[in-house]
Formats: sequence, C-alpha cells, structure tokens
Amino acid sequence: MPTTDVWRIRQAGSLDRLRRETEELEAPPPGHARVAVAAVGLNFADVFACLGLYSATPRGAFVPGLEFAGIVEQVGEGVGDVTPGDRVMGLTRFGGYATRINADARYLRPLPAGWSLAEGAAMPVQAITAWYAISELGACKPGHAVLVQSAAGGVGLNALAILQGMGARVVAAVGQESKAAFLIDHERLERRQIIVRDRRTFGSQLDEALRANGMDGFHLVLDAVAGPFFRPAYRRLLPAGRLVVYGSADLMPVGTRTNWLRLMPRYLTRPRIDPLRMVSDNKSVMGFNLIWLWEQVDRLAEVYAALTPYITRPPHIGRRFPFGEAPAALRYLQGGGSVGKVILEI
Repeated sequence: MPTTDVWRIRQAGSLDRLRRETEELEAPPPGHARVAVAAVGLNFADVFACLGLYSATPRGAFVPGLEFAGIVEQVGEGVGDVTPGDRVMGLTRFGGYATRINADARYLRPLPAGWSLAEGAAMPVQAITAWYAISELGACKPGHAVLVQSAAGGVGLNALAILQGMGARVVAAVGQESKAAFLIDHERLERRQIIVRDRRTFGSQLDEALRANGMDGFHLVLDAVAGPFFRPAYRRLLPAGRLVVYGSADLMPVGTRTNWLRLMPRYLTRPRIDPLRMVSDNKSVMGFNLIWLWEQVDRLAEVYAALTPYITRPPHIGRRFPFGEAPAALRYLQGGGSVGKVILEI
C-alpha cells in the first residue's frame, strides 16, 4: 500500500503544533483519483486555520491546505475525466499538505499547456477568489474605477489581470515600497496608480490617487485587509458602489501562537457599518468565504471557463519552500512580505 507524508496539526492555536507524519493511503474510492502531489499552494486561510482564527477550520486534528498540483497515479470507479499520468491542479477542503492525496475528481482540472506543476498549484484558490469578488459580487463593468487592496499578493495579481482584461480602471494598494516597484515592473502599472498604505493617512492617499487618475470615487473596492483601511475606502465609494471583503489581514497575529491580549483591541475596534446609513448612502458591503464555493462544485467548470480569457500567463511565484519546511513557509507568508504566491514543492 502506498504511503503519504502529511503536515498535521492536532489542535489549532499555534503553528508550532504542526507535525510531519507518514501514513498509508488506501486505493482511491469511487469518484476519486490518487494524485502524486508535486506542489502545494499556501494561503492566508492556512495560517488563520492553524492559529484557530478561521471559521471553517475543522474540529480537532486536521491537515491544512486548499490547493495542489501533481500527477494522477490511479483513479477510482466512475472517474472518466482524468486518467493516470494526467497533470492536474485541484482544490480540496483541507488536506492539501500531503505528498499523495485521494482527491475528489470533480475538483481536478488539467494543467494549462506550458505551465509547471508549481504554477498550477498557485492558481485555483486565488484566481477563483478574484473572479468571484469582481464578477459575481462586484458586478464590475468596463470603465469602472476599482481599488485593489494587497494588490501584489496572489489574489491581488489575479484581480489586476481580470480587471485590466475587462477594461476597468485600477488603483492598487500595497504595504511596502518594494511591492510598488514590483507592480510597475511586472504589471506595467504607473506609479500614480499605486498607493503604499499608511495607517494614519490612508484617506488622503486615496484622495490623491483619485485625483491623479481622474476618478471621482470607486465603483468597487476589493478588501482583504480591513482594519483602519476599511472605512476610508468605504467613504470613497460612489453611489451604488460595492465593497467586497474576503479577508482581514490586519488581524493576522505576529507570532506562531495567537496572542489574544494583543489581538483583542484590533478585533473590538474592527469596522462597523450602519445598515440604515448604507441605504441613504446607496452603498453595499459584501463578504464571502471561498469555502462556500466548495458546495457549488457544478459551477467550477463555468468559473474556470470564465477565467480563461483573463488568466493568460502563469501565476507569479514569489517564494518556493521544500515540503519539509512547511512551518517556515507559513511563518514567511504570515509576515506579509510575500509577493505573488508561496509554494511548497515536493
């Protein structure tokens, strides 16, 4: 019987609880395919789950990881879309930090031509997140003015590709000057389109960017940061504007363990919106969690097809770690200095 190495955490609350374990892997059950994993994509949800701050975290012990890429080794009964030897990328509701995985074949997709397996592992979660926020919730149209928070991250880069492809006008916010330079070089943005966030002056930074880019306000704001950056962006929404929240990086703890005394003040002062004021302002705030789309598996083919015209080049991988260094990779991602995608390679 083949074996698989996994990174398992017995109880959420600390990154230090991650342990590498070897276990036997049974033959794939009906509807599943066994994949020899070559690369695993890391997401902020992995860090929040390990720290016990993610609402969808399984109870008790679990293996983190939402996306991977590899080569199909064996298929179970009833699987006709993939065959042994196929190069695939896939989604999984946790369990991705593994060297082999029995994956539900409905969540597997062929690797795009010319992409490496690492690039395949960098695509599904963040591209689908960007598409859903922009298209389904944001109802973005050509010519719309859009603010993209964390624009140099995995979701942000996918969002820029989609928005530029549909003809939207973009302002990109990042946390470091080096990330602004990356967006100029990699995404061909102009400096006037980029804000290096300052917690104290973000509102005036937005005003300056709006003036510099000939915008009266934003039709759409994509926010994975929240915290003190939420309300200034909300105030600069145009009537009928939408602010879509899909993360809260401002609440990310700085250590390997959740420090509740340090985290609580930020949590208690998190942004609050009055629904009646939203009515008079004619603005919307929407939130979503990609786990919701897990239950919408029949829509995945439609989503990937919708992404095809916009995601025309492989994702940018900013940092690669060996599989055996998963805890170090998570700490690096947690630090907020990453650009593009962080990958575990096997």
